Amino acid sequence: MTTTLTLRRPDDWHLHLRDGAMLRGVVAHSARDFARAIIMPNLVPPVVTGDDAAAYRARIAASLPQGADFTPLMTLYLTEGTDADDVARAHAAGIVRAVKLYPAGATTNSASGVRDFARVQGVLERMADIGLPLLVHGEVTDPDIDIFDRESVFIDRVLAPLRARVPGLRVVMEHVTTREAVDYVRGGGPDLAATITTHHLIINRNAILAGGIRPHYYCLPVAKRETHRLALVEAATSGDPAFFLGTDSAPHADAAKLSPCGCAGIFSAPVTMPCLAHVFEDAGALDRLEAFACLNGPAFYRLPPNDTTITLEKGDPWAPPAMIETGAGPVTVLDPGFPLRWRVTS
Repeated sequence: MTTTLTLRRPDDWHLHLRDGAMLRGVVAHSARDFARAIIMPNLVPPVVTGDDAAAYRARIAASLPQGADFTPLMTLYLTEGTDADDVARAHAAGIVRAVKLYPAGATTNSASGVRDFARVQGVLERMADIGLPLLVHGEVTDPDIDIFDRESVFIDRVLAPLRARVPGLRVVMEHVTTREAVDYVRGGGPDLAATITTHHLIINRNAILAGGIRPHYYCLPVAKRETHRLALVEAATSGDPAFFLGTDSAPHADAAKLSPCGCAGIFSAPVTMPCLAHVFEDAGALDRLEAFACLNGPAFYRLPPNDTTITLEKGDPWAPPAMIETGAGPVTVLDPGFPLRWRVTS
């Protein structure tokens, strides 16, 4: 029976660090376990230019604990006013690794997102030319579409036509939540990949709604039926290089989560690796955890895997801390709903 697991140090290909006091309060939890992370640009105001990204990267670096070995990989927020030349310059200078597409109104701080895709066609074509990935929040926002159907409708109405209009565009469909998305990515060819979150491998929609409303499990895209969760587990544990870890760890102060219009987001950074070891062990796939968390993402982003390692050990069950304190208020940590067997030890 495996009791010690040593992997190349993992990366997080979808991370929210926020800014200011919240950034300073949460960044160490990602830097402890992860070597690199793709940083989401949906601040207020958003990160829309290369200069914005360089300044945000500097703030992240200044917030890291002394001696931390953590590289933030920056992204730009795609708007209808995005300058293709600025995107290309920022990419050539090594400032940005991707551009993020938020359909306007889809999630936290997405009001500046795209409504008319014809207005970003030129930017997307330039990105295809230079090999810069587009990271997609894959949900339509039409009020007539049920929230549980928004991802699958997005594939049909937006993503498939977009990829047909811009051949060669490299796309990551982020935080997929449905069997339909898994199937689409599997059939999408080498220019299409997907991230899967920690929490979507663990919870289904019952966790949010059954027996009372549990706002700390509310995220966007919202968790779906158990059949979809099982499809995500199968994809993550399959070894398929099209799927890799993007935690979508998204801290909000508890006051914002527990308000009458609570924020979407789950803070999973402190417990992701123990949770993943639990999920992969239950699936009989511990030998494939390194591919999902450490190898597939770098391969898609055309980066080398990390040289350093991380070790997890299996032992007595333990419970993660219920919350952490930050200068922006307490933030609740993902409760996986089961005792954890694995710990990161080095």
